[in-house]
Amino acid sequence: MAPAIDFAATRPTHVRWTVLGCITLVTILTYLDRLNLSIAAKYIQDELSLSTQTLGWVLSAFLLGYAAFQIPGGWAGDRFGPKRVLTIAIVLWSAFTALTALAPSLFLTRWIGVVGTLLLARFLVGAGEAATAPNGNKIIGNWVGSAHRGFGSSFNILGVGIGGAITPPLIAWLMQRYGWRASFYVAGLAGLGVALIWHVIVSDSPENHPRVNAQELAWIQASRGALRSERAGTARTPWGKMISSRSVWGLLLGYFCQGYPIYFYHTWFFLYLVRERHLSITEGSFWGSTPYLAIIALAPLGGLFSDSASRLLGKRSGRRIAVCAGMFSSAVLLWMGSATRNNTAAILMLAAGGGLNMFAATTYWATCIDLTTRFTGSLSGLMNTFGNLGGWVSPVATAYIATHWGWNRALDWAAAVSIACGIFFLLVRADENLDGAG
Repeated sequence: MAPAIDFAATRPTHVRWTVLGCITLVTILTYLDRLNLSIAAKYIQDELSLSTQTLGWVLSAFLLGYAAFQIPGGWAGDRFGPKRVLTIAIVLWSAFTALTALAPSLFLTRWIGVVGTLLLARFLVGAGEAATAPNGNKIIGNWVGSAHRGFGSSFNILGVGIGGAITPPLIAWLMQRYGWRASFYVAGLAGLGVALIWHVIVSDSPENHPRVNAQELAWIQASRGALRSERAGTARTPWGKMISSRSVWGLLLGYFCQGYPIYFYHTWFFLYLVRERHLSITEGSFWGSTPYLAIIALAPLGGLFSDSASRLLGKRSGRRIAVCAGMFSSAVLLWMGSATRNNTAAILMLAAGGGLNMFAATTYWATCIDLTTRFTGSLSGLMNTFGNLGGWVSPVATAYIATHWGWNRALDWAAAVSIACGIFFLLVRADENLDGAG
């Protein structure tokens, strides 16, 4: 009698999809903790008697910490392992999120005041969250093959869309029912739960994950290639080689330009709808979620498009076409949307423009892996530093242009910066290899 065949054992497991889902979950959490203060701002401002200018400084403290710790966060992932670094980061920023609610009564207020304590808490939330994108991208590089890096990177971007869409109604409901402090406690507690899920489910690579069977591991290795066998931390990040690379400068300058228009949606889009488009608060809250819904739909498509174009035309041309298609289309929709009088048509075009921005962003992250699989965390952190510097400039420049020349000109300028994003990426050669000592 022939031995029974265990067909289940011959099929590959699908742990990689669970790991990618965890990356999306962590990104959703970052937007829950990133946007909660802006939603609670009115209640905090009224209770603590903060001026609008002071509140602006508190809101910007997050971005300062986030930008400042991108490179250290990515470097730490390359040196000590992305799972460990991100687990610690989630716990820390979740604790500081919860402490934001206690800031007015903390002992630190004796020395730096209530505003200083709020500033410090938000800076530390940003510093903790800075490790997310570089280390998530590092894990994507370890778990996803070369032919699927664009789609893999879209799981990081997907969390931006989901988090941006669900955070406003969730935080608003919590505040109305339990008060603004409760929303920060709940967000902090949710972070501890996510940290536990991340620690239990994720590993740095499929080679050291207990639930990956031989079939799935063979599939991943065949599409990805073998990882370096050296221990984390034994190789120095080749900063000199990176900084002297034309491709890296194309990434940095291009991602600076990508950050500028997308932060219009994060900061001014709601007020634009209310002030310029004359929507009610309720209408603005509803339509304000449309860019994030567009990101949910278009980010995965951007990754698939980038991978398909790379297979057909090679990495260099395929990645360039994907970025240019997304950013140039986004620019056109920004320009058309700002000039369209009909509110529904205009908002849908502007929302699609935000989605197409992130359609292109997936390729930027995939290209960090293309250029260096050994030091993806460091390069991703460096690139995202520039992206957030562009985001830091965006709300200030948008307000200045809108005040002096009107909202149409402010959006036209965002469209022009989007075009520059695509042009800079033409400097990038995604088939270049930056791995090695330097």
